[in-house]
Amino acid sequence: MRQTAARLAEVLRPTLPRRSGGLDPKHGKYMGPWGDFGHIQLNSRGGRPQKGITSYSLSPNRQNPLAGTLHAAIFNVYRRTKNQIWYWLPPMVGAYLIMDWAEKRNQYLNSKAGRMEEFYRLQAQGGDED
Repeated sequence: MRQTAARLAEVLRPTLPRRSGGLDPKHGKYMGPWGDFGHIQLNSRGGRPQKGITSYSLSPNRQNPLAGTLHAAIFNVYRRTKNQIWYWLPPMVGAYLIMDWAEKRNQYLNSKAGRMEEFYRLQAQGGDED
């Protein structure tokens, strides 16, 4: 029983980062509260050196931020248009046809022949146009 309790205590003990107050998400080690790690000048950058941590980065002039942009843009526009065209094309075609009919009808009704047709239609209904 004593051996089981010792083993249980060993398994359930808190980890070192948890005891030290938490992890620095970027570097993985706790450096102290915000602003606390800069007051001790132990290295040229101001602060305690971290041991056992390797950080890799790429120089900005070695990066190619627009790599594949043109290729991805062409195929992405095609894919998105193919998926959305039936939501906007039929209403646009319908609106165009209605506007085209309305403009032609308006031009006809404001022409000499259209005015005469409207006059005769009103005459047939028994209305007078003065």
